[in-house]
Amino acid sequence: MTAREVVGLSAAALVMVLASIAGDRAVTREGRPDKVTVTYWEKWTGDEAKEMRKVVDAFNASQDKIFVQYLSISGVDTKTMLATAGGNPPDVAGIWLEQIAQFSDAKALTDLTEMARGNGLNSDYYIKGYWDPLNYRGKLWALPSTPASIALHVRPDLVPADVATPETFPQTIEGLDKLVDRISKKKPGGDLEMAGFLPSNPGWWNWSWGMYFGGKLFDGENLTLDSPENIRAYKWISSYAKRFGAKEVQSFQSGFGTFASPQDPFMQGKVATEINGVWKGSYIRVYKPGLKWFAVPFPYPEDRPDLKGHSHLSQDVLTIPRGSKHPKEAFEFIRFVQRQDVMEGLCKGHGKNSPLQKVSEAFFTTNQNKFIRLFDGLARSPRAFNPPQIGILVQLRSEMDVAFQEVSTEKKTPEQALHDAQQRVTTLWTTYKHQVLNR
Repeated sequence: MTAREVVGLSAAALVMVLASIAGDRAVTREGRPDKVTVTYWEKWTGDEAKEMRKVVDAFNASQDKIFVQYLSISGVDTKTMLATAGGNPPDVAGIWLEQIAQFSDAKALTDLTEMARGNGLNSDYYIKGYWDPLNYRGKLWALPSTPASIALHVRPDLVPADVATPETFPQTIEGLDKLVDRISKKKPGGDLEMAGFLPSNPGWWNWSWGMYFGGKLFDGENLTLDSPENIRAYKWISSYAKRFGAKEVQSFQSGFGTFASPQDPFMQGKVATEINGVWKGSYIRVYKPGLKWFAVPFPYPEDRPDLKGHSHLSQDVLTIPRGSKHPKEAFEFIRFVQRQDVMEGLCKGHGKNSPLQKVSEAFFTTNQNKFIRLFDGLARSPRAFNPPQIGILVQLRSEMDVAFQEVSTEKKTPEQALHDAQQRVTTLWTTYKHQVLNR
C-alpha cells in the first residue's frame, strides 16, 4: 500500500479499519496509571509470542517508570500503516525487514538514528549483513528483534553414505543436481515418490534464486529482473520441471503437509534436502524429535566459486511508528531488547542466530540447534544478501512468484517470463517514483 493509498482512505473506510483493529483489542491504551504505558504490537503467536512476552515482562520488572503493553496482532503491518494514517499508532510495532522501505517512503516510521547513536547502537554493535538494511536513504528506521540466515537442510538417511556429512556433501549446484538424479524415486506408475530437491519447496523466496547465481533484482535505481544471472537461475529452475515433469511435481506437492506439523515434507521424507531458515531445527525438534539432519551453505555454480558460502538473510524488526505517543519510552524498550543477554535469550527461544557482533560462547554451546555456528557464520559472510531496498518490494516479489510459476509449469521460457515481469514491475516502479517519491 502506497502513501497515497493510505492517506486517500475515505473517513468511512478508515473508521471501518480502526474498528477492525479495535476488534483485536489493539487500540486500547489501558495499562498502569502510575507508569507511562507503551503499546507494543507484534505479529507473533504461540511459542514465539511467549518468548517475547518473557522479554516484555523482564523489561517491566527492570524499572518502575514504563509499562509495556504487549499485544499479538494479526496483520500487524497493514494495521500499523493504517493506524499511523489515522493518528493512533502503537508506540512499538514488530514488522518485517522487507517493509522498511515502504513504511519509510510512506512516512510511517520514526527516525531512530540519533536515539540509537546516543545509546551506542551502531554498525560496530551488529553484524554488517543485519545492520546495513536497517538503514534506508541515510537514516536508521528499525532495530532487530530476531534475525535468520538460510541454508540447505539435508536428511543423511536419504542420501548415499559418501555424501551424508556436511564435509562430503556436494558444494556446487551441479553436484547437487547430479545427486538429485541419483536419489530421487518414482513409484511403479511413474508418480514421484521422493525428490532429492525441489526449488519450489517451500517456495517462500522465489525472488531470491538469481542471487544464488550472482544476480540482483534492483541496482538502487533500476530494476534488473531479466539480467543474465537471473535468467540463468530460472533456466536451472526450469530444469527441475523437465527432470520430474511439471504436472508430476504439482501433483506431488499437493500432498505435502504444512510446515509446522509432522506432515512437513522434509520430516516425512518426501524431500531429501530443503532450503530453509535457521528456525527449521526448532520445528524438527518439536514435530519430529530424533530426526537426523544437518545443514550446509546452499551450493554455488561451479564457475562462480566467488559465491561460495552465500546465504539469504532475513529479520524481524522493531520500529516506532510516526505519531507514537511515547517515542522516548518506546526506544527504552527497544534498547533493552538489544542487550546481549536479552537478545541471546530471545533468539535462542525462537531457534535463531543472533544479530549482534558479539556472541557469548554459552549461546553456541547450549543452543539446541547443533548447527547454530554455521548459521552465525553465514550471516557474517560478505556474500550474504538481503531483499532489495525498494518501496514496491511486495509487488516485486509477487511478480517474481508469477515468473517462477510460469517457468515451473513450462508455460513460458525463463527469458520470456522474466522479460514480462520486468515490464510489469518497471511500470509500477515508475508510478511509485512519481506518486510517492516525487521523482
